[in-house]
Amino acid sequence: MKASEEKEILEAYEQGRMKLRKPSKALMAKLANASGRTFKKDKRINIRISNHDLIGIQTKALQKGLPYQALISGLIHQYVEGDLLEKA
Repeated sequence: MKASEEKEILEAYEQGRMKLRKPSKALMAKLANASGRTFKKDKRINIRISNHDLIGIQTKALQKGLPYQALISGLIHQYVEGDLLEKA
């Protein structure tokens, strides 16, 4: 979702044009199933990276309050899903 879309949704909510509602049990079950498949860490890999990059990743993870392995995993997932774009 783009920042402009998020802003539009927030404005609609604040102006009363959009109301929050409790999600249905069916939707919650569907989301729980999807999250289980998405976040299941069932494969292990080993990679070699430079000390400089590892320190940088650990620093960024510390700033975000995450374990550095979770940050790396999240970045890989975002790239695979197309949420991280390559510079031209």
